[in-house]
Amino acid sequence: MGLLRFKRPVGISEPSSNLYVANCGPAVGLTLDTIEAVFGAYGEVKGVHLADESGTRVIVSYHEEKSAESALKALNRRACPELGDRSLHIQYSVPSVCQVAANDSIQVSMEASELDIPGLYLINDFISAKEEEELLAAVDTRPWQKLAKRRVQHYGYEFQYSTRNVNTNQYMGEFPSFLSPILDKMSLFQKLGYTETVLLDQLTVNEYPPGVGLSPHIDTHSAFEGLIFSLSLAGPCIMEFRKYSAGVWPTSPDTLSDEEAQNSDKSSKFLRRAIYLPPRSILLLSGEAGYAWHHYIPHHKIDVVNGTRIRRASRRVSFTLRKVRKGPCECGFPEYCDSQKEKTIMH
Repeated sequence: MGLLRFKRPVGISEPSSNLYVANCGPAVGLTLDTIEAVFGAYGEVKGVHLADESGTRVIVSYHEEKSAESALKALNRRACPELGDRSLHIQYSVPSVCQVAANDSIQVSMEASELDIPGLYLINDFISAKEEEELLAAVDTRPWQKLAKRRVQHYGYEFQYSTRNVNTNQYMGEFPSFLSPILDKMSLFQKLGYTETVLLDQLTVNEYPPGVGLSPHIDTHSAFEGLIFSLSLAGPCIMEFRKYSAGVWPTSPDTLSDEEAQNSDKSSKFLRRAIYLPPRSILLLSGEAGYAWHHYIPHHKIDVVNGTRIRRASRRVSFTLRKVRKGPCECGFPEYCDSQKEKTIMH
């Protein structure tokens, strides 16, 4: 079945129980749950849906037309503190005759708890819009290293892409001061049940142009300890996860091509999950999530999120924070661990 789509109002629209709300949505860092909570103050909300592929416009559907009228009068063209002081542009809308074809790809979750991956946590709106702007401005004043499809910066230790490891003897110095807003908020993960002390000394900043993602991989166990933090800035994306069963582990698990990843969708011998990462959200991979699950960002210009197409921004920047490992890894996932595989070969 298709998913019902609403058309953009043209001219003066007739009153209805559906509102077309512009300058509002996941692509500007506002979750659908947050939007629903704000509009819920004016009546019972039937649902909040993305209006189009931009991720910056939503449809708010009420059970009653008078609720939509109240919300439009109260919020249209006014800064809303609960939605990041954004000025909303609201009109009535009605369903379009056409439908969006249902996508047979993976269901995309909006919350980490829905994925059932131990050790995976997500916090939306981890930083403010002002802090996001300041972080982007800070890295843009510093030199970028050009890779084949994206640009990177390294702090603390440089990640060597040729070996997928770091040289622990080449310490580049302490983190720059612009990271303070991030590091000062790491205690927020304790509210989600993560209680370990967070110690970090390596940062990789990635800049992704439209259509560029990240190839499937597990971060090298011998390079980093068991915490991977990923802060998304400027644009949204989908991150996918796969865990392969013993006996069907790919020949080169850390270097799967995107084509191989897509073709392997037909296999039933692995678990597959996906999550939507809006701007200013931070993802934590710890324990099994970081040690045993491939993570990757498909090379798409448009992501399909549960039947709705969302166009990626002109730029997406991620801050990946980790702790460099100074000895061999002795994790509880030896089948995925390069340290323990090398030990087995030596014996």
